[in-house]
Amino acid sequence: MQHWDRIEAFVEVVRRGSFADAARHLGVSSSHVSRLVARLETQLGTQLLYRTTRRLTLTDAGTVYFEHCGQLFDGFQEALTAISDYQQQPSGVLRLTCATTFGERFIAPLVNDFLTDHPQLSVQMDFTNRRVDIVDEGFDVAIRTGALPDSSLIARKLCPRREYVVGSADYFQRHARPHTLGELNRHNCLQGSAEQWTFDVDNQHRHWRVQGNWRANSGVALLDAARKGLGLVQLPDYYVEDDLDSGRLVSVLDQYACTHTAVWVVYPRHRHLSPKVRQFVDFLVDRISR
Repeated sequence: MQHWDRIEAFVEVVRRGSFADAARHLGVSSSHVSRLVARLETQLGTQLLYRTTRRLTLTDAGTVYFEHCGQLFDGFQEALTAISDYQQQPSGVLRLTCATTFGERFIAPLVNDFLTDHPQLSVQMDFTNRRVDIVDEGFDVAIRTGALPDSSLIARKLCPRREYVVGSADYFQRHARPHTLGELNRHNCLQGSAEQWTFDVDNQHRHWRVQGNWRANSGVALLDAARKGLGLVQLPDYYVEDDLDSGRLVSVLDQYACTHTAVWVVYPRHRHLSPKVRQFVDFLVDRISR
């Protein structure tokens, strides 16, 4: 719209009852406000105000024009307030992807807590063990486990992560415990989606190919097979800690345990990070690191 400052000056003069008060509100001189209103009247080809030394009165045309322009400026102010609130409060839809078991056990409850604090937000969670391209697939945030590959994504560490090689107490009554990586060849190694297990050897990250008669792309299924004595399995700490504490499972090869991996929250790099992403990431870091 052309000459927005003229309309603003007119609306403020009417609302505040004088050119002087309108000028103080707008931070300009009274003469400048008077010129803006005069130019608006010239532009419209009609008089909007009757001016006397004591008061200002709207003409009929001025009354009609003010009714419309006043609503216009109220809407404009509401828009400014709305965008300010949007920049401060999480809103819209937060789309999140995470590995299935870790997400269901640890992340989903935290997302629910965050949503309780911000009911104006909507959440969509996708649990999958597939490595999701969050930019191409339109996700705001991903929770990643393990070692992170180089990428353009921003990553913040949520917590450390350790890999354990475990077997059931019953299994080790029938099979000798391995003390070196080479002795894994004597064992039935239950495999997940990866064909190699990861270890730290002499401070170097190393992959070790294992063999066995059982494979599944489910950590929960792997854990159940290990509990039932079908073989050895390598799983992250959050799968096996309860079983290790109870003695149901026994950890071996601890001297080679891969401890340099972690759980990360990653998100695309943007110049202006949206409140929903910024505050959710801060929330996760704070809650998980406690």
